[in-house]
Amino acid sequence: MYQYAKKFRELREEKGLSQLELAKRLGTSHQNINRWESGKATPNIEFCARLADFYDISLDSLIGRDYPKKNW
Repeated sequence: MYQYAKKFRELREEKGLSQLELAKRLGTSHQNINRWESGKATPNIEFCARLADFYDISLDSLIGRDYPKKNW
């Protein structure tokens, strides 16, 4: 399972929402939520921004990038 898929599920479960409830709140289908959480599909960047806003987190946190930045 991809890191983002695991994070999507964790965030939804922390809110105590079913896939159907989340889908209704975000204006998408529960099938989309299921595909994203299983790693079978990836939401586009605009929808990722909506998810991040819904959970009040950064896009990095949404996709599971919670590690320190490296100095390039």
